[in-house]
Amino acid sequence: MKVTVVGAGNVGATCADVLAYREIANEIVLIDIKEGLAEGKSLDIWQKAPIDLYDSRTVGATNDYKRTAGSDVVVITSGLPRKPGMSRDDLINTNAGIVKSVTENIVRNSPDAIIIVVSNPLDVMTYQAHITSRLPRTKVMGMAGILDTARYRAFLAEALNISPKDIQAMLLGGHGDTMVPLPRYTTVAGIPVTELIDKDKLTAILERTKVGGGELVKLMGTSAWYAPGSAAAQMVEAIVRDQRRIFPVCVKLEGEYGIKDCYLGVPVILGKNGVERIIELDLDKEEKALMEASRKAVREVMDVLDKLG
Repeated sequence: MKVTVVGAGNVGATCADVLAYREIANEIVLIDIKEGLAEGKSLDIWQKAPIDLYDSRTVGATNDYKRTAGSDVVVITSGLPRKPGMSRDDLINTNAGIVKSVTENIVRNSPDAIIIVVSNPLDVMTYQAHITSRLPRTKVMGMAGILDTARYRAFLAEALNISPKDIQAMLLGGHGDTMVPLPRYTTVAGIPVTELIDKDKLTAILERTKVGGGELVKLMGTSAWYAPGSAAAQMVEAIVRDQRRIFPVCVKLEGEYGIKDCYLGVPVILGKNGVERIIELDLDKEEKALMEASRKAVREVMDVLDKLG
């Protein structure tokens, strides 16, 4: 199996490192536009193999997509962070151009690849990759829900002073502050979380989860990379090993949840064909209202991209 990670920054390099360490693919190609960056980081990961005892081969290339040919899965992490004075429209226009170019190169060299988008704004960049690739919606998806649920579970484990291994949770909707929390689908070793924590504390944890990325930016002056990179690697693993795991994934909805032509996070079965099935949960009135609010917010950003052409 061959996996390509486009973008050798912190997120991309972390994803490649996790893929190698867990031996998820025989070959992992790291590619970047900056001269020598992908080559250096991939070499560093390869030199770690005798220490951590894995055989996955990591190689790097500077903007040479021929090296990525025949990839089974491609992870796109490319894009610029929003800078001071940069409008949302400027960010969308810049990153959409990057994702469009990357996707064209991917499809040209690996027409059968499954694409996972990590670039921001996540939902609309998944839209860009999908319309550019012209692949079925089952083969182009965005990574956000796994990261958001991981943050939620980590905060819960901290509050309850327990292992995060025993916590299962689900979040829907857009990435970040438009996410749709589902406390009634959150359990701790099968116990509803509402029986273990009071409502106010749970609400505070959910609000912290919504701004989880922003909290890290304030602390470090840059966005996160360990958790996002690991989350993307987990999606790759589910596909490569045909694990058929249930994850919240950003995918185009075509009638599910009463929503059409919008890219939102929903639970799916992830396997060798990509999105094997979209799972529709029975949402209550309040959850449906939150889902609709999330849809409107994401659709607004998608409309910006449409107007930019």
